[in-house]
Amino acid sequence: MNLELYEILMREILINIDEGIHFIDNKGKTIIYNDCMEKIEKMSKTYVMSKSFMDIVDEMNIKNSTLLEVLNKKKTIENNMQRYVDKNGKEITTLNTTIPIINGNDFIGALEISKDITTIETLSEQVTNLKNNLTNKENKSGGRYKFEDIIGNSKLMKASIKKCEKASKSDASVFIYGETGTGKELISQSIHYDSNRNEHPFIAQNCAALPESLFEGILFGTIKGGFTGAVDRPGLFEQANKGTLLLDEINSMPMTLQAKLLRVLQEGYVRRVGGTNNIPVDVRVIATTNESPTEILNENKIRRDLYYRLNVINIEIPPLRERKEDISLLCDMFIKKYNKKLNKNVKGISYDSINYLKKHTWQGNVRELENVIYSTMSMMDNEKNIVPEMIHLNDYYHLKEKKINDDYSLDDLEYKTLDHIIGDIEEGYIIESLEKTGYNVSKAAAILGINRQNLQYKMKKYNIKNFNK
Repeated sequence: MNLELYEILMREILINIDEGIHFIDNKGKTIIYNDCMEKIEKMSKTYVMSKSFMDIVDEMNIKNSTLLEVLNKKKTIENNMQRYVDKNGKEITTLNTTIPIINGNDFIGALEISKDITTIETLSEQVTNLKNNLTNKENKSGGRYKFEDIIGNSKLMKASIKKCEKASKSDASVFIYGETGTGKELISQSIHYDSNRNEHPFIAQNCAALPESLFEGILFGTIKGGFTGAVDRPGLFEQANKGTLLLDEINSMPMTLQAKLLRVLQEGYVRRVGGTNNIPVDVRVIATTNESPTEILNENKIRRDLYYRLNVINIEIPPLRERKEDISLLCDMFIKKYNKKLNKNVKGISYDSINYLKKHTWQGNVRELENVIYSTMSMMDNEKNIVPEMIHLNDYYHLKEKKINDDYSLDDLEYKTLDHIIGDIEEGYIIESLEKTGYNVSKAAAILGINRQNLQYKMKKYNIKNFNK
């Protein structure tokens, strides 16, 4: 590639990339300041390049500038969250990676790549506040799950409930393993509300639902003055003080944060991001995972020392396919629920329908069964009972039940084309991967072996909504 073409290409990249790029030489002079960085910091390129970066830092009141730190120490700083006030007085939050540029033995300067996450953080704070409000309303209104809300007469389910009831009498940490849709949060709430902590908060957080850059602040809180623009905000540990904190999908928590979580559990205090004071907390932690402990340990998805700290009481929730005798009771409960919600008067479900449902493998467990009943009742008129002809199981799970060497009949496939069948299976695997990762598109794409853009295209193709947005 000739130099002229290379320069054209680099210019187009700098103009169109959605990350801010700022490069200063070894004397602090700005050499590159792209359009995206202009939008983030609300400063013109001409103005920035006419001044020393040290002056810009003073004007914008930036503490602990990562560019200056790399300029002085010549060491890379990765994924650093920085808050400061732009020239218009608006607080912004960026996620920065800053690297020293070295040519041989010569230090050329420092390059910073910034992503504006102000909106993401604001939404995250709103979600946290909404969660607090819902928790407070729940505590006042009595809307909470208890053991009597758990449906199941099977031996496996009774054994799990009995263990949970014993766990509620202790303050020890609990580690719950159950497939997606088995009711891990229902079990966790029941343990809390049957314990001596039941007058204090129960707070749940899905560890796969938050960006790594924001997780620490949400978990441990932030302190005003710790960095420019920071506000005093208690983290989930402080909010759950004297109560219970549920960390759902603990295997999705970043390793660096797992180490800090372990310290909190061992020492009984938190330190807010940007702060120096230790804040005592008394929180019982319940951790859940939808992957087996052996799997997450072997794949290094959880620190062993953290796992052993959390796994004081171990509870495994059986999947629905291992307790099919509970299907009839669950159906009765869901029929009552959706009669009220849909203003219907469905009397019940036929014996043949129950037998039909028992033949299904229920990869989505109780949640899938509830959706099937909801879908069926939504399409009913004034029928008294649910009969097999009304029930439509998910094509993906239905096809997955069959062995590879089974003969598919045209009746089973409802005269669908091969492309349609393959599409059903592909859609099912995408949904399952998204559910497994808490709708983290990057992680789901990695599981499926495709890139993020390809997965986003397929989600749009199958009209699969991202529940993290």
